[in-house]
Amino acid sequence: MLTGEVFVQEGLITPDQLQLAEDKNRELGGTEHVARLLVNMGFIAERDRVRCLGKVWGFGFVEVNDIHPPQEVLQLVSPQLAKRFKTIPLEKDGNRLVVAMANPLDIFVIDELRLTTGLEIEPMIAIEEDLNTALGNLYKIDVNVNDALSTVMKDFDGEVDLAQVTEEELSEAELREMGEDAPIIRLANLIVTQGVQDKASDIHIEPMKDGMRIRYRVDGVMLDGMRLPRKVVAPLTSRFKIMSDMDIAEKRAPQDNRVSGVVNGKEYDFRVSTLPLIHGEKIVLRILDKGGINVGLSKLGFLPHNLKIVEDMCSKSFGIILVTGPTGSGKSTTLYSILNKINTGDNNIITIEDPVEYELAGINQCGVNVRAGMTFAAGLRAMLRQDPDVIMVGEMRDTETATIAMEAALTGHLVLSTLHTNDAPGAATRLIDMEVEPFLIASSIIGVLAQRLIRQICPNCKEAYVGSRESLLRYGLPIVEEVGADTGGEITLFRGAGCDHCKGTGYKGRTGIHELMLFTDEIRDKILEHSPSHILRNLALGNGMRTLQMDAVQKILMGVTSVDEVLRVIYA
Repeated sequence: MLTGEVFVQEGLITPDQLQLAEDKNRELGGTEHVARLLVNMGFIAERDRVRCLGKVWGFGFVEVNDIHPPQEVLQLVSPQLAKRFKTIPLEKDGNRLVVAMANPLDIFVIDELRLTTGLEIEPMIAIEEDLNTALGNLYKIDVNVNDALSTVMKDFDGEVDLAQVTEEELSEAELREMGEDAPIIRLANLIVTQGVQDKASDIHIEPMKDGMRIRYRVDGVMLDGMRLPRKVVAPLTSRFKIMSDMDIAEKRAPQDNRVSGVVNGKEYDFRVSTLPLIHGEKIVLRILDKGGINVGLSKLGFLPHNLKIVEDMCSKSFGIILVTGPTGSGKSTTLYSILNKINTGDNNIITIEDPVEYELAGINQCGVNVRAGMTFAAGLRAMLRQDPDVIMVGEMRDTETATIAMEAALTGHLVLSTLHTNDAPGAATRLIDMEVEPFLIASSIIGVLAQRLIRQICPNCKEAYVGSRESLLRYGLPIVEEVGADTGGEITLFRGAGCDHCKGTGYKGRTGIHELMLFTDEIRDKILEHSPSHILRNLALGNGMRTLQMDAVQKILMGVTSVDEVLRVIYA
């Protein structure tokens, strides 16, 4: 087993951080590896854990996303075997085959590979998530779109022309039969698998007048997937409703449900919803990676200054921490990361969410159920009778919920919640607009974190270029303040040229940009005076707050993202 001292020796953590992880491990009954806990607590990255693990075991570490093995080497291991064992052949040298594995100590896998290939196996260690991604890219899906469509069309030849028949004319039995047809099942699985491999957050299945359009939301941007003929609209819609245990005969009312599935050996949850449109039912699948939410605060894109403030806020025993931003800005992920950090095992943490998207070990979670009377306000009242130390409220939607949460904070509870505002100073004025008493706002809130998500430049096709400070200033970007120079001269910037790794977009993955406002005594006084948000903003800036624009510019200069992406997210 990997001991924590290795990380101290590597300079990745301090002895105090190691002690915190070991204490938490004891509190959890020793069920977790210390190295895993260090990742979950945000002290080290998964890459560091795997690299050090390989060092202790005597195996080299390989970044599988950065390699492109020759086709003749890939063919030495079948796609089925590679995906089952989560291994990728990298290089053949004589009778020796170098392979990347998540667990290079698995002698059964190594023996199987030796027997299958007739070669001596030299294992290297790699990150499991990267292996899954690389396997999807290197070993393409067995069924492609054209094959699936041609099979569907062949089976429909000679049958009724669905393009000329409205769905209302098809009985429930006919819809179910079509939805359980083998080619339709393969096509539906192909659509879902493609979304998972592309790391999409949502899959949009949209009926059009002349067919059906499949689109994927990748890194916050909608990308076209495939176009399907009108002939498959009814059976494909039925298939997804069967998968989601929905009423396939109900076509005029929205439906939603949740379903779990295993894709490429990894378990996912899918939130499925339907919406009746003029040309049929639109279906959206939200992809929830069960293993992807255990993110440490250090992985969310916080700059050192803001990260220290957030960690200090998390150490408070009472008060409210608010996270603000539009839908899809990563607020829930930030709250879950904070919960993971403070989930030490010696406190009682309860959440109320709408809905519960991810299940967190050791935390009591409940969902909103309006029909049963379980609203945010009702749930919050019930939670306060459960002796909580930490409470998370999914969203402050109304005066009653906000007031109860703030009263809870004043009576010795740490409360986490979200609010829809464009920036951090706007949170106080928004709450006042909701008719929350200013003295409750001023007395209970510790700080407000506003955030957005921006795409990161693809590391495989990242390139530098020279830009003009003056042109950047015309866009409103505070470049001068960040680099401490005058408005003349040139500055080195970065962009993605586009490659196969990022599907030509120039971006791969997302990170956060943040605006963190601590509530000082001066700010509390202004809130009591009903001061507008621009007054609060000026006070916060005087106290060292960095705006979203400043944080974004810093990440431009660091080469994390591009000018165009910041303009799209912040200024569009």
